[in-house]
This record gives sequence, C-alpha cells and structure tokens, in this order.
Amino acid sequence: MITFEIILLSFLVICALAVALSKKLLVSLIIFMSYSLVMSILWIVLQSPDLAITEAAVGAGVTSIIFFVTLYKIKGLQQKEIEVKEEVVKPVETKVNTGKHHEKTIKERLDEWVVKYEIPLYERFYKVVSVIMALVIITCMLVTVAKSPSFGEASNPANNEVVEKYLADSIKDTGAVNAVAGMILDYRAFDTFGESTVLFVAAGTVIILLRNDQKKKEKDDTDVIYRPKPDIILQNIAKGLIPVALIFGIYVVLNGHISPGGGFSGGAIMGGALILYYNAFGDENIKKFFTYRTFNTIIVSALTFYAVAKSYSFYTGANHIESIIPKGIPGNILSSGLILPLNIAVGVIVMCTMFGFYSLFHKEEI
Repeated sequence: MITFEIILLSFLVICALAVALSKKLLVSLIIFMSYSLVMSILWIVLQSPDLAITEAAVGAGVTSIIFFVTLYKIKGLQQKEIEVKEEVVKPVETKVNTGKHHEKTIKERLDEWVVKYEIPLYERFYKVVSVIMALVIITCMLVTVAKSPSFGEASNPANNEVVEKYLADSIKDTGAVNAVAGMILDYRAFDTFGESTVLFVAAGTVIILLRNDQKKKEKDDTDVIYRPKPDIILQNIAKGLIPVALIFGIYVVLNGHISPGGGFSGGAIMGGALILYYNAFGDENIKKFFTYRTFNTIIVSALTFYAVAKSYSFYTGANHIESIIPKGIPGNILSSGLILPLNIAVGVIVMCTMFGFYSLFHKEEI
C-alpha cells in the first residue's frame, strides 16, 4: 500500500510540474483534470471517501467544465479582437507605403523599444519571480508537513480532545443545536470566511475574463435574433416551482443552526431558483430586480458584515471578554448568537455567486 501511495504522490508531482511548464492552456486543463482524478483515488486510499467524491465531482468534473468553457469564451473574444485590429491596421498600411523616407516619431520609437526590449525583459522577470514564489510556497508546505504528527497516530488532535470538545461543548459554547453549524461558523469561522472570500474572488475573476464592456463594445444584434423563444410550459412550471424553491432555501438558511442545512446548502437552492427564473423568463425580466450593481452590493455587504462580526467575536474571545450578543435558548430560531446572521451572509454570497457564474457563461454579463 505504501508503494501505491508513493506512485500516486509521484504522479501528482509530475502533473503539477507539467501544468506549470505547459505552454498550451488546453493541455494544462487536461493535466489538471488528471490531477484531480488521481487525487480522488489518493483520498480513498487515505480512507476519506467524502473528500474523494467531492474531488472527483468538483475538481475533475464541474471545475474542469468551467475551465473548458472559460477557455472557449476567451478564445472567442480574442479572435474577435484580432479581426477588429486587422481591419483597423489595413488602411494605415496603405498610407505608409508611399515611397518617401519616413522619419520615425518619438511614439513609434518608444513602441519599438517596448516590443523589442521591455516585453522580453518583463517575461524573464515574471518567470523568475514565479519560480521564487513557487519555491517559497513549496518550502513552507514541506516544513509544515514534516512537523505534523504522523498519519493515523492515536495521539493526533483529530482523534481525541478536538472531537470531544465539538460534540460535548457545542451547545454551551455556541448555542447551536446543529454541531456542524457551530463548528463551521463559530469554532472555525475564520476558515468559513476564507471560503466565502474564495467564492467572491472566483466570481470577480470570471467577471474580469468574460464580462463584455458594453460602453466600448456594441451589442451583437444576432444575439437578439437567435435568442430562444419563451417556453410556455417551462414558464408555467417555473411559476409554481420558483417560489417553493426560494422559500425552502430561506428555510434551510434560517434553520441551519437548529437542523441540518445552513448558508451553503440554502444559498445553492436559492441560486438554482434564480437560474431557473433566468431560463424561463429571460435576462430582461431578471434585470428588473437583479443587476450587476445588485450582485456587487449584496456580496460586498455580506462579506463586510461577516468580517466585522467575526472580528468582534475573535477580539472578545481572545481577550476573555463576555460578548454582548446573547446565545438565546438552544433550539429557538433566534438563538446561537452570531451564527444565524452569518448563515444568512454565507447564503446570499453562495446564491449570488452561483447565479453570477451561470449568467457570465451564458451571456458574458450579469
């Protein structure tokens, strides 16, 4: 078994190096997908089937599909830009070819210097800095792993006081009947804030890559011509299903501290409801209440509230100061201190991110 683990780990290292050295994005995506598949096998070997399923579904499946679609969209946009540039350059070339001696202007000389010297210098600097940063990160990770306790030891924290602390004192410390919600949004609230920030950064990156600038780029009329016509059957089904999905999503979010659920699962349900509304009634109708400004306002407000609320919680906890926010009676809807509002913040972040991803991949705008 140890030999098999070494083979898997060696393959992961080879995949990581191949992704970094590959000059073709498509090849890098295929290697990345292989990396995720091997990683899912390694999780099974390490007796973590839940992580294996997540890695296979999200890493090798959903994430790879998103990358492929993004690559396709980017290449499409780049091709249009190249065609526009060629059309602009052609008439300039006919004017320059006059047979007379052309004295280069300062701007032309500067452009020539940039292309000949500055860009190659920047590329070399970028490669050197990338290698240095990669080596620093690898060194930090190796040192951390070397100082970690051996896998499977009975004295590991995961096998003793941590689990007992979460299960025995969760209600007393957090006021949440759902021990998982207490762990995610109280004991490990800093990690959850990082996960929510990752969602925001991912959405922002996709916006940068795919969103069309409507001020600089004219709207494509063919998009309106070939837009699918409204489906009456889908609209009638959506009218009955969307309110139920939204109410159920809100219920899952608001009851996440007293029953299974929470911000992530409830936000996913509400995001699915918005996507169904988008497909049934079109982008023009959804823009009446959900625009790009709405998307930014909700996510930034939710992340800001999360950061401020947990900063207060961290400060009071670290300094052994009694919090002024009551935990309430365990089992009541208004209980568990900050966990309920934090669940709401996470839920709206997940909802907006899901809908934002779909809208960007579908129409290159929110």
